[in-house]
Amino acid sequence: MPEARFVRTAKLSSVAEYAYAAVLPAHTQIVFCAGACPIDLTGAVVEVGDVAAQTRRALANLQTALEEAGASYSTVVRTTIYVASSRQSDLVAAWDVTHATFAENEPPSTLLGVAALGYANQLVEIDAIALVE
Repeated sequence: MPEARFVRTAKLSSVAEYAYAAVLPAHTQIVFCAGACPIDLTGAVVEVGDVAAQTRRALANLQTALEEAGASYSTVVRTTIYVASSRQSDLVAAWDVTHATFAENEPPSTLLGVAALGYANQLVEIDAIALVE
């Protein structure tokens, strides 16, 4: 399985607990995942009003997409987490769940608050880039 090299450096903030970049090996297949949403098989948003629970569901849906594409959490090289909120506590709630999920392989990530997401009552969406295993 190809492995990415995650760049962490003392030349940037020591407060940030994440990789600043990922370097991919040559000739690898890359998986670009669409935003994973906290929806069930009927397309209904689950856990209305609960950022952490919606993050867990979005990550579970992301895992399914990754597996179908021949990848896994361990081969993710980048994530973006969107939270429909301007409250930092909501962003932290989503980050805490995501951080725990990727603890063994924490890729570079961007976390941001947005005004709205695609489904009614949707608070979280997570996209990812991964390598094929």
